[in-house]
Amino acid sequence: MVAGQLTTSVASMCEELAAKVSPASRPVVEEVASRLGQPLRVAVAGRLKAGKSTLVNALIGRRVAPTAAGECTRVVTQFRYGPADRIDVIARNGTKHAVPLDAAGMIPTMLPIPADEAAMIDVQLSSDRLRDLIVVDTPGLQSVNTEISDAAREMLFAAPIAEDVDDDSRAAVESAEAIIYVFTQQVRADDVEALEAFAKASQQLSSSPMNALGLYNKADKLAPGPGQDPWPVAGPIAADQGAILRRTVCDVVPVVGLLAETAEAGLLTAADCEALRTLAGLDEDKRALMLASAGLFLNTEGPVDRQQRQRLLERLDLYGIHFAIAHLSANPHLATGELVRLLFAASGFPRLRTTLHQIFGVRADVIKAGWALARLDAAAASGPAADRDLLRGAVESIVARPEYHRLPLLEAAAQVTTGQVALPEAMEAEVARLALTDDAGVVLGMPDAPRPQLRRAAIEAAARWRAFANGGATPAQARVANVVHRGFHLLAQRLG
Repeated sequence: MVAGQLTTSVASMCEELAAKVSPASRPVVEEVASRLGQPLRVAVAGRLKAGKSTLVNALIGRRVAPTAAGECTRVVTQFRYGPADRIDVIARNGTKHAVPLDAAGMIPTMLPIPADEAAMIDVQLSSDRLRDLIVVDTPGLQSVNTEISDAAREMLFAAPIAEDVDDDSRAAVESAEAIIYVFTQQVRADDVEALEAFAKASQQLSSSPMNALGLYNKADKLAPGPGQDPWPVAGPIAADQGAILRRTVCDVVPVVGLLAETAEAGLLTAADCEALRTLAGLDEDKRALMLASAGLFLNTEGPVDRQQRQRLLERLDLYGIHFAIAHLSANPHLATGELVRLLFAASGFPRLRTTLHQIFGVRADVIKAGWALARLDAAAASGPAADRDLLRGAVESIVARPEYHRLPLLEAAAQVTTGQVALPEAMEAEVARLALTDDAGVVLGMPDAPRPQLRRAAIEAAARWRAFANGGATPAQARVANVVHRGFHLLAQRLG
């Protein structure tokens, strides 16, 4: 649960506002206050067949979201923490239809009502990974509902968006506080438009991509040949895509979602491992023939039956099978648990976990507060005139508070680290430290210094950045420097 200084301040402000605004604006204020007490809401978006549901399962640590086409994959699905597993299909008229998990522990592919009558599937799971995160799986681009009116587009997003995004996916992304955007090929113009629309709709008060992350999924498909390592290719391609999307996402991380799902959801059994061990014992020429293609793997005569091989393809695909057999050939006694750990590392998911913590975990307080203030600002623009000054005044009062300066600091750090604003390496590192931690010793590079010494160092840093802003800095550098100057000034005040 997010309970940072900023969200606490905004929540208190909302309580006061709810008693003052008109009945027309009160529901918006109350909804914002309610959302501030909930975990960070992250939408997983992207094209059809990009592997979104596979990645959702990996994030949750359970194979709950179906990955094959079916009615349920056409409906926005929300995963949140609950004391017991529960699924409710929420109809557009507001009625709820409780459904059980299927025999495999997944959302049933067939729903109790037609998919076009379902507004959302609400899934509660007793998974600790959902205590601090609500994950929203969207049908995505090129979905089944393609007719979107200009009025709906204008209402849901502040910027044009591709015509092939369905209404429910739009609404889910628009209501999210952060987004993970999944793609499996070079980004297209409509991918950029979708991300730009999210940025404008979700954080009108923020100009940085701090609440959006890109995932280059199915990185294994980039391997130059069967069994070859894809990462020397995947890393640079993801970096190139990150450069293209630098104004809309804070990073692009390459992953192999299927391996991540198999490892994180515990889908590889001891029997699977033994089958792989048997295949690893074949002579090298026979293995090479079997692993040349999925068809040859299934149909070449060998000691493992076809049904088991099909299961291995579904869990690992050829890249994962190659990888596992290579390690079992080198170490025939490798335990199942150790093989799973190696597959997890090979999926790229450890980097994603670290990145998610750095981006969404550390910044959750600021992201949620920014989202809330953007909603209140939008309500002021579209609501009754009598509430306009009251709502805008409340937003401005929060923005003026010292604790809110973390948001422009994060924006400045994002601009510097993504290359939008060039700074010397030492200054770039200083901006990042100031934005990402409250520990004055770490920020100032003096972890063991006493408080008076830290205060003097903060004053000196503020003066140094002010001098840089007023000296030979470019206009963009000067804007960043002024933000950093104020950050060090506030740090010195806090230490005083």
